[in-house]
Amino acid sequence: MGAIPRRFLRHQIIVEPYAGRSGTQDLYGPAVEVRCFLEQKTRLVRTPTGDTVVSSSTAYAYPGTTAPAKSRVTLNNGRKTKVIQCADQDSGGLGTPDHVEIQLE
Repeated sequence: MGAIPRRFLRHQIIVEPYAGRSGTQDLYGPAVEVRCFLEQKTRLVRTPTGDTVVSSSTAYAYPGTTAPAKSRVTLNNGRKTKVIQCADQDSGGLGTPDHVEIQLE
């Protein structure tokens, strides 16, 4: 099937990619507007370090979208949150849409 059809990406979020930490604060790259489908549903997810945390939202975006863990995100309703993890979802030719899944705090 290829990439998730653009017509399904009905929402927009703003992602400020996490760029590391200076001595006293987190550093972020320039803000990027990302088209996505935003599902606001609470669920338990694992962080890249293996901890279990609560995710309040999941954004499904076009393949190639970059949103490193700890990136700042502004949702379409103005709420600010952070990325727990971001994962590429490749169908492997099974006919389901390829996409990026972004788990948000």
